[in-house]
Amino acid sequence: MPDKVTILKHAVVDHHLAHVRDRNTRPEEFRRRLKALGSLVIAEATRDIAQISTKVTTPLETTECRILAGRIAAVPILRAGLVLLDPLLDLIPEAEVRHLGMYRDEATAQPVHYYNKLPIVDPPGTGLVLDPMLATGGSAVAAVRSLKEWGVSDIRMLSVIAAPEGIERLRLDCPDVQVVCCTCDRELNDQKFIVPGLGDAGDRVFGT
Repeated sequence: MPDKVTILKHAVVDHHLAHVRDRNTRPEEFRRRLKALGSLVIAEATRDIAQISTKVTTPLETTECRILAGRIAAVPILRAGLVLLDPLLDLIPEAEVRHLGMYRDEATAQPVHYYNKLPIVDPPGTGLVLDPMLATGGSAVAAVRSLKEWGVSDIRMLSVIAAPEGIERLRLDCPDVQVVCCTCDRELNDQKFIVPGLGDAGDRVFGT
């Protein structure tokens, strides 16, 4: 794996992955398991995020603590990326939320933009792109480019399942972007779905 790619190695990750892969897992259970995996990915992806020192007064004394430095934007790629937003806000309630809407053209497998709520000024220092599936990498690269145009300098791609093709696309087009995921599957099939994968994450999250 490239230096900028982190794949989680954890027994709990394996446990939840087995359930989200299962075709018989119902939407409500699928969402719950995917959010649990998202929490683990988010914790790892923010392990080395910038911090500053501060003094906090406990009930007993004043002590030195560390808090997150600067602004952080959570950027879910609609619609599947929304499932990772709640666990991120649970861990970082101060995060700003910005949305990017894209869908994949089934004929060309290319991302089609239909929604962009990134401001044109005042970028945060860090942008966390949320999408449970990193397949071809087209949407991920498009999202990263949008954040760079906004002026975000530290961009991290957070996914649950990735394909080698998507990781390679990001490595080539956005070599400075850190990728964190739970697993890298075998390949993309002829329809550009990750295999063995888990199917269409958006459809399974929302029961469509």
